[in-house]
Amino acid sequence: MALLERVTTLIRANLNDLIDKAEDPEKMIKQVILDMQNQLIQVKTQVAVSIADFHLLEKKQKENEEKTRDWMKKAELAVDKKNDDLARAALERYKSFEGLGESFKQQVEHQREQVENLKDMFHRLEQKLAEAESKKDVLLARHRRARAASKASDAHAAIGDKSKLATFDRMKDKVAMGEAISQAKAELLADNLDDQLARLERDHEIENLLQEIKARRVQDKA
Repeated sequence: MALLERVTTLIRANLNDLIDKAEDPEKMIKQVILDMQNQLIQVKTQVAVSIADFHLLEKKQKENEEKTRDWMKKAELAVDKKNDDLARAALERYKSFEGLGESFKQQVEHQREQVENLKDMFHRLEQKLAEAESKKDVLLARHRRARAASKASDAHAAIGDKSKLATFDRMKDKVAMGEAISQAKAELLADNLDDQLARLERDHEIENLLQEIKARRVQDKA
């Protein structure tokens, strides 16, 4: 997410270094503060959106759970009516919603993590902004006192280090993307044997559920 990358850059920024390297330190610190204020607004908006998405996913998860229970009840009713075909069809729907339930569970957890990450990012940026605003005058005064003693070589070395880190991060991202693409291709090229086995296992589960329901209904009537 580009927003998080920009915010991370601002949070990690060393105000002392930025001012020491700037041709116009006062202009630089004002621009940094302005950037932080703008990004803070965007992050706050994103937090609100992510929270809304989280609640929506939770709602859909609960609705899916209700449908799962409803289809099991329908399967049980079909068993009571001695209609095995209808019971199997109902159990098919039950298994489908049960599978969706696992997907919703993962999505809700992922969204929960995203909300927490965004909240943490917001608070950290908020603290960084407060730090910049409180230290602005002190940092500028310090720079004016130390300008004569600053070394251009140190600034170039620091910039070089940052470039290497940025290059390394980009390389890691490319490697990760390459691995993800390779894995996706492998999955797409896989033989459909897994699908057939999965279907066979699903039919077996449905048949077992049907027998369990029949046995349970017989016990209930006894």
